[in-house]
Amino acid sequence: MCAQELVLKQRTEILQALCSSGSPEHLERVLDVLLARGVVTWEDYHNIQVQGRPLYTNARQLLDLVYTKGLDSCELFLAVLKQVLPEAQTAGLSYPGCCSNPKGKEESQNSAIHSLLTQRPSLVCKLQTCVDGTLETLVKSGHFCAADCDQVRLPIHTPTQQARRLLDHVRSKGESVAKVVLQYIQQQESESPLNQENQNLPKEVLKYQKKLSSSVSAQSCFLSTYGGTTHMSLDDIYTEGELVFGHDCADACAPLGLEDIVGPLGTVNKEADTVLICGEAGSGKSTLLQRLHLLWARGVAFQDFLLLFPFSCRRLNSESKELSIQELLFEHCCWPDRGQSDLFQFILDNPHLILFTFDGLDELKQSFSDEHRHCCPTQRAPAHTLLFNLFQGSLMKGVRKVVTSRPEAVSPVLKKHLCKEVCLKGFSPNGIDSFVRKHHKDPSVTKKILQSLQANTVLLGLCHTPVLCWIVSQCYKELLGCGEGSPKTITDVYLMILQHFFHHQSPPKSAIGLNWLEEHQQTVLHLGQLAFEGIKNTCYIFSDTDLKTHGVTEKDLCMGFLIKNKDLSPNHSKHYEFLHMTMQCFFAALFIVFSSNTNRSVIPKLFEQQNMRETDLGSTCFRACLSPTDQQEMVSESESSAAEKTNLQITATFVSGLLSQRNQKLWLCCCSSATVEKKVKQVVKCLSKGMHKHFRSIPQPVPGEKKSMHAMPGFVWLIKCIYEMQESQIAKDAMSKLEVDHLKLTYCNIGPVECTALAFVLQHLRSPVGLQLDNNSVGDVGVEQLLPCMHVCNSLYLRNNNITDEGIHKLIAKGIQCDSFQKIALFNNKLTDACMPYFSQLLKTKKNFLCLRLGNNNITAEGAKQLAEGLKFNPSLTHLGLWGNKIGDAGSEALASVLESSKSLVWLSLVGNEVGSAGACALAEVIKKNQSLEELWLTENCITRRGVECLIQALQHNTNMKSVWLRNNDLSPEEVDELRHESRLIF
Repeated sequence: MCAQELVLKQRTEILQALCSSGSPEHLERVLDVLLARGVVTWEDYHNIQVQGRPLYTNARQLLDLVYTKGLDSCELFLAVLKQVLPEAQTAGLSYPGCCSNPKGKEESQNSAIHSLLTQRPSLVCKLQTCVDGTLETLVKSGHFCAADCDQVRLPIHTPTQQARRLLDHVRSKGESVAKVVLQYIQQQESESPLNQENQNLPKEVLKYQKKLSSSVSAQSCFLSTYGGTTHMSLDDIYTEGELVFGHDCADACAPLGLEDIVGPLGTVNKEADTVLICGEAGSGKSTLLQRLHLLWARGVAFQDFLLLFPFSCRRLNSESKELSIQELLFEHCCWPDRGQSDLFQFILDNPHLILFTFDGLDELKQSFSDEHRHCCPTQRAPAHTLLFNLFQGSLMKGVRKVVTSRPEAVSPVLKKHLCKEVCLKGFSPNGIDSFVRKHHKDPSVTKKILQSLQANTVLLGLCHTPVLCWIVSQCYKELLGCGEGSPKTITDVYLMILQHFFHHQSPPKSAIGLNWLEEHQQTVLHLGQLAFEGIKNTCYIFSDTDLKTHGVTEKDLCMGFLIKNKDLSPNHSKHYEFLHMTMQCFFAALFIVFSSNTNRSVIPKLFEQQNMRETDLGSTCFRACLSPTDQQEMVSESESSAAEKTNLQITATFVSGLLSQRNQKLWLCCCSSATVEKKVKQVVKCLSKGMHKHFRSIPQPVPGEKKSMHAMPGFVWLIKCIYEMQESQIAKDAMSKLEVDHLKLTYCNIGPVECTALAFVLQHLRSPVGLQLDNNSVGDVGVEQLLPCMHVCNSLYLRNNNITDEGIHKLIAKGIQCDSFQKIALFNNKLTDACMPYFSQLLKTKKNFLCLRLGNNNITAEGAKQLAEGLKFNPSLTHLGLWGNKIGDAGSEALASVLESSKSLVWLSLVGNEVGSAGACALAEVIKKNQSLEELWLTENCITRRGVECLIQALQHNTNMKSVWLRNNDLSPEEVDELRHESRLIF
């Protein structure tokens, strides 16, 4: 099929790829390349990029243009898509056979203006970090004035958009200005730290850099499969996860790429030099770090750093001797052939050229502390003391450090030493699609797996976690053959991989399906006890001696659950680790359930430990499982770490799932039914006790306010344990005791998996509540998982949750059917005009709907007009928030025309919506005629004196109006002083 036909056939998919993120960045990057190649002219460009028009409309305009320009343009367009867009975005797109990477257009002219055009993609990349410096240079040279700078520096634009705006402005100014910009960029490149240093670098440093790059590349280029039997190229399997900045960051909404991890974007503490990448277990932190290492070693990215030193915290746990920084670098990363002292001195003298990475801070035995200061890089100290002082800047100040960890291990003490925090949220829906396609080369298998996932949204939600996505993809035969018994819980998924590995290494002797576990009972017990001991002692790497002590045989090793640790020196004896931390927790849970030798107090202590604030009980919990002889042999405990609590929590979750009714039949071949029943009752009692403890902590409401419960992560964990058991009666009993009006679960790392568990439990609430899930990772799949509990939600708060129009469609369709549903808040998601008809239908249908907040999305005048159609028929809405959209004057006028007659609206916010005086005059009519409205927010718009005077005249007819907010509009200080006579105007 030719390229022109492919563009037409795949129009919907291409539009989705360009626009689904809600950000115009992908479309603009495609346009940059097309401009540089001459496919798009400046006239075309301005016809496509119409300010204030919906993103999808601009993208459609581009597709129409490319199609009409013929076959060559379509071929180049598809090649640009493949080059520019992330792999997850283009999964499933087809390309013509000759589709190759688009190369830059050969220079036929020597003018600076022409260079701005042909080099536009690279110039945007180079300028985004130095827009301010370029503007300063242009002002000093007399080519730019303050007004020119203001037009470039509009705060609503991202750094790349500011760079494009700068290039467009320079082009309009002529050849001399273009020359200044190109000279400035060239000067910046020649003065970059690495280029400057490379000119005078000692030969020994360059030799070491080459050796270190080779070593890092060798460690990073292959991703060992979880089975440990084969290797797969990281390039072939790596799939991007969703990266976002921590919630304290002002750039939290900005598109985030891998290089932004160490770039200036998102910095909250300029004095610090440690970057944290946090993510739940199995979210892909180690793989992301491996990708970073590989890109540096190849010279593709992160080239501001001359030397990169990668560390594994798991390996550092095994370091018993004290080290200096020099020994830490050279013994754990790459040993120099000669001149160690001179090389280390170079590192000390040039900290800005050095990057350290530390994978798995949560796996350190010690919790972070800044009490033991250590400032001398040549003085020896325990490994964890060196790390903690590196993170806080007492050691090697100026060296950039990147650290990965699970969120629970990041204490407030550590956070104050962070330059910034980046959160890895796992796979997006497109990422899941991309990963499965990479994992299976057979298109027919890929198609069946993806169809199975789409038919089972619970399983699809689990696949947002990369390690679970790998398990599901690996076990596709079991998945496709399970019919109605397909996995519903995390425990189900891990049982599936357990069965897959056993069958792969040793085909079942019996045709009876349940006997697969009985045949491998001894392997489960051996590996389970090893895992169990490891978690007790915060140990994740095991020696040959450890394996022998717990009876692990060569046959057990061949199953593939234990793999050789590649970090430890081959000169040492063999060391092993479980193929993933969660797999070690799973085997520990199997041992608790499977073994008949465990103390009966194990399960209660395992669950109670999670509900106590002062937790040095991890070892106490497991000590109960050991014989009196083993207890006597235990050495004194070191400080407990956050990893201990987190891993015990994961283990307890698996114990809940393994003892569910649907899995109990697995154990009856190896345990008596009485033993299993006792353990089930213990878990049920622990969950009930834990939930009641949370309920008792709910404070009494202040008189006049609703009773509210701010749930902590421990509450979410208990909910997940109840879901893993799949017992509705436990959920009903728990919810019968919960008496609140508002349930707050903000910043609790709620993703699709947690949404499934929440809906399973909350659907049994006796009376409706307000459910607040702001600042989580719910997404469209999570929204779908919440639908079963919508009937008990009178209010739903989903601010900052990466929800798109697709998720809203399903949510509103369900909400219309729920009598109690009256309020929704969707601030800072990825909504566009395309979802406004759904909200319009909601307002038309539900005559008791009270509050609609849609701030900081991508709604334009077209969307406001759609919304106005619904408002015509709604008699109840009291609050309407559209802060931070782009409805402009046309949208304001459409809303005003229907709100004039509203008898219920009390509060209206159009802050930051590009509303001018025409829109203000239309809203003045609302004030004049609407006697219910009390507050109108018009801050950060472009209203002039004429618009304000209309508002003042309208206020003379309305005594009920309390305030009109007008800060940061197009008014001079003198005009503000003259207009202050109306006290209800807030400037």
